[in-house]
Amino acid sequence: MPRHRDGNTRLVYSTDGGKLCPQCHRPVAECACGRDRPAAVGDGIVRLHRESKGRGGKAVTLIKGLPLAGKELKALARELKVKCGVGGSVQGDVVEIQGDQRDLIKAELEKRGFQVKIAGG
Repeated sequence: MPRHRDGNTRLVYSTDGGKLCPQCHRPVAECACGRDRPAAVGDGIVRLHRESKGRGGKAVTLIKGLPLAGKELKALARELKVKCGVGGSVQGDVVEIQGDQRDLIKAELEKRGFQVKIAGG
């Protein structure tokens, strides 16, 4: 390998490790990220939205920005549905709770240590 004048190696590109993980920069076979990590954590603030568009005029509370994934997210959604006494679902990384439950959900999430903001109208 050629050396630069000051003694540093000048490796520009190497296929030695194969394809690398974009998050941890390790070879894909040795990736430390795992599949249960959220795609993006964002700014760390959980936002509660109220939406009724495309739902026949019925309101739904959307919870976005939760730093959880997989089983943890589904478990939290289940506990919030029980707390509110309504139904709901998990769509990707967004939790949907039936009805306008923003105040109740905000109090519950803050009790669990999340920083929460009510966003939208």
